[in-house]
Amino acid sequence: MRHDKNLFLAVTMRLNGERTRPACRRRRPGDDFRPLTCDRTKRSSVFGGPPNTAGQQPTLPGSTASRWLTGRVRRRFFPFLILLALGWAAAGADWPEFRGPWGDGHVSAPGDTKLIGLPLHWSETNNLKWKTEIPFRGWSTPVVMGGQVWLTTATEDGHDFFAICVDAETGKIRFNEKLFHSDNPEPLGNKVNAYATPSPVIEPGRVYVHFGSYGTACLDTRNFKILWKREDLRCRHYRGPSSSPVLFEKLLILTFDGADLQYLAALDKQTGATVWKTDRSAVWNDENTPGPMAKEGDLRKAHSTPLIVKADGKPLMLSTGAKAAYAYDPRTGRELWKVAHTDWSASARPLYDRGIAFLITGVVRAELWAVKTGGEGDVTDTHVAWKLKTHVGKFASPILVDGLIYTASEQSFVTCLEAATGQTVWTERIGGGYQASPVYADGRLYFFSEDGTTTVLKPGRTFEVLATNTLASGFMASPAVAGKAFYLRTKTHLNRIESMASESK
Repeated sequence: MRHDKNLFLAVTMRLNGERTRPACRRRRPGDDFRPLTCDRTKRSSVFGGPPNTAGQQPTLPGSTASRWLTGRVRRRFFPFLILLALGWAAAGADWPEFRGPWGDGHVSAPGDTKLIGLPLHWSETNNLKWKTEIPFRGWSTPVVMGGQVWLTTATEDGHDFFAICVDAETGKIRFNEKLFHSDNPEPLGNKVNAYATPSPVIEPGRVYVHFGSYGTACLDTRNFKILWKREDLRCRHYRGPSSSPVLFEKLLILTFDGADLQYLAALDKQTGATVWKTDRSAVWNDENTPGPMAKEGDLRKAHSTPLIVKADGKPLMLSTGAKAAYAYDPRTGRELWKVAHTDWSASARPLYDRGIAFLITGVVRAELWAVKTGGEGDVTDTHVAWKLKTHVGKFASPILVDGLIYTASEQSFVTCLEAATGQTVWTERIGGGYQASPVYADGRLYFFSEDGTTTVLKPGRTFEVLATNTLASGFMASPAVAGKAFYLRTKTHLNRIESMASESK
């Protein structure tokens, strides 16, 4: 309901001739009428159209409706009519995909400063509403909608793959079924990944679960029936699948950056049929590189999830692969531009702000690049604004708040830098290593470590720790937020964290 109130406020402000916040920069699954994102250098209406000229008021179609909805009556009642007509409350999602409604770790909409009421402190005995053991092993982020929490898991040997639905209020498992089986799964070869790392994506009535080349399925969230399956999208993940699916208009977009094949594929979300498929265009130049990693295909793999934004009035899909990062047209899969780098196994999801894409190249050099969007073809020499080469998180995605980027590394460092210049503001140790991506809410940054400690920081140019909290077994999955609660997946359990009483500190 919080998002419903935000839309109501935005519509009301626009009707009163006031300037609204930027339109949401991630389309909520199923809401085909909404804007994908915002170009933060421009303002647009909440309906995705061009900005209104000062003093102009949007009207309902038809002259009769326009004359009737005049003055204070129109300003007061038009938002309600729009919400009722579009069924907004039914279509809203609390945490529909990896990194949340906008794909960037922010819980609230851009410009929304209203406090949510998330807890600052918790433990195994404090502000823990329920704790549910999740069988087998998986690092997928939970997704939340309509009182359901969905996540995936798989046997540790990689033979069987499951979808799980948990009741958001009680923590009881409502659905736990095997969807796919593999007779000969390839060993992961490490303890970092799992066979159920890609996060689901959810929209009203449907959830999509993805296990890379082991299978993709769409389920009806009302009766848990399987609507369609795909098991023929091949690639050799080698170290296991990781890239999460994303929804765009009528498409479910999947990323396959394997040791043998590297491509993106868009499926018709209603039927599962392939709509387009685009191969990566990176120049590998690794045929004569010595060592087992080059021989086995490590140098061609990646694990990142695309981010779809609106830049210069058009949808743009940002995706980081091995040896290059790309921008695509998500409707057609056409490659628009790319920047070449020398890294591989990129995991972090890109960020976008004010015409700049922020990309982490991979796990060896792990550089954070700022790339100006626009241009065509290879823009490596013309569009890279700056690079950060030290204390960059290899696995956890960065987060951007008020012009500052924060990145958490595996060596316990968090670095704060200026998004505009790439200049480091501060670098501090907070302890632990970081696979899970941070979130921002209620004026706080939450970082979730592999040892189970959550460090809460006050964002800004001065380093300040607000709290530290610990849950058993540690975090590999990124958090989800719905209402006033965190849904935190540790290595063994799903936990609902919520303030049981007013916090005094």
